Amino acid sequence: MINQMSQNNHTPNTFSDAIRELQIGKLMRKSNITKSCGISAYEVLQFLLLLAFQGKNLFRFLNSKHKDQAVSKNTYYRFLNETSYNWSKFLLLLAVKVTTAFATLTRPERVNVLILDDSVIKRNRSKSVELLARIYDHVDHKFQKGFTLLTLGWSDGYSFIPTGFNMLSSANKANRYNEVSDKIDHRTNGYKFRKESMMHKTQAAVLLIKNALKAGVRADYVLMDTWFTTVPMIADILETGMDVIGMVKQLKQRYTYHDKQYNHCIHPIYHSGMDSQESK
Repeated sequence: MINQMSQNNHTPNTFSDAIRELQIGKLMRKSNITKSCGISAYEVLQFLLLLAFQGKNLFRFLNSKHKDQAVSKNTYYRFLNETSYNWSKFLLLLAVKVTTAFATLTRPERVNVLILDDSVIKRNRSKSVELLARIYDHVDHKFQKGFTLLTLGWSDGYSFIPTGFNMLSSANKANRYNEVSDKIDHRTNGYKFRKESMMHKTQAAVLLIKNALKAGVRADYVLMDTWFTTVPMIADILETGMDVIGMVKQLKQRYTYHDKQYNHCIHPIYHSGMDSQESK
């Protein structure tokens, strides 16, 4: 692993070896991340990733004394804003490749999980951002202007590999400050991602899980916190063939599992094909 803040001279060579080993160029082509002319998309992405791993800012780099090492800034900004690129597919293909490699390095009995989580991205000073929404922050217990970042990742207990994400707006149109830009081609991946950002959080979460399993990510359980641990959500995940580990909410409900009742202090494991229900 390359240290994010490492500035040594060996970083570029080590980084290049890593992305060649992962066949990043091949994964980019499968995800429609290509350019018809000029500097290749592979070179642009390699440069941007190298900046990130070295802890450098693109804007500052392009205005520094080292700017001769880069191409025109418009090349990078057009690359980052291109709506035809399927970044979700690229991330998923990369995750499959990495997790498959990890599987060869660990014992077969090791338990792997898909971890589902969300966090609020605050944009309280923004006004014109696409799909900016009024969302509820369960940490601060108040509404914020911004987005909900829904993430799904794979873990074997030691490593964590992101497999998918969704920058959620609001499913309720009344809570959205702005809609999708009229300039976005409805045939592009960018428009598809914008439509998915207006899904309900639980629907978007199940979609991330289904996409990961369909792509070839292998895991034994879905691990999630109290917000996601509801009977409908558990039922939807069990239908995918995955088992669920989750902390139930601190409410008056009792959860019946194998003829025993559990309260909020228990972390129940719900297995596909087994009976589990909620009773008051």
